[in-house]
Amino acid sequence: MEDNAWVIEYLPSGHASDLRKEPLVQLLGVQFFTLLEASVKPTSISIGQKLYVGKGERSEVERIRKRINYNELTNAARDFLPNVLRKAIEDREADFIKFVNNAKPISIRTHTLDLMPGIGKKNMELILAEREKKPFESFQDLKTRVPTLGDPVGVFVHRIIGELEGAEKYYLFVRPPASLQREHFGRRY
Repeated sequence: MEDNAWVIEYLPSGHASDLRKEPLVQLLGVQFFTLLEASVKPTSISIGQKLYVGKGERSEVERIRKRINYNELTNAARDFLPNVLRKAIEDREADFIKFVNNAKPISIRTHTLDLMPGIGKKNMELILAEREKKPFESFQDLKTRVPTLGDPVGVFVHRIIGELEGAEKYYLFVRPPASLQREHFGRRY
């Protein structure tokens, strides 16, 4: 489960369809990019704020209401999501660079890097050749040594949004929805 999450939407009176009117937030988990909805205590909440959502005493979050799917996000949350993802990825730059440095083939025909939008065969081959010489150290290093890649953070943002939408076959960064976990693994994580 997530310990911290980014606020991507604040609904001071909850959803219009809710019988019980309480302040709600829609959240993006920091570790597994889990989408959550939580009721919050009467306090000052701002979009883009990081909140503690783990076990124990929470200063802003009253309770986690549920895990939500991408299609349950408000339009404002969907619009703000790429900005928060960019910040979250930049904060965890070392994890994403480690992913690039350690990505392996999935099958004879498919490499994990093939699953990343904007990384075609030529960029993938260049990434693999460059990391053999020396592992990548940062997004800037990756961008400098593979100039045709463009914006590395944007590549990860696009992939994670695809996973959150449920449009991907493989989940590299997002914990799959519970229905897929049961279907594919016979148990929940």
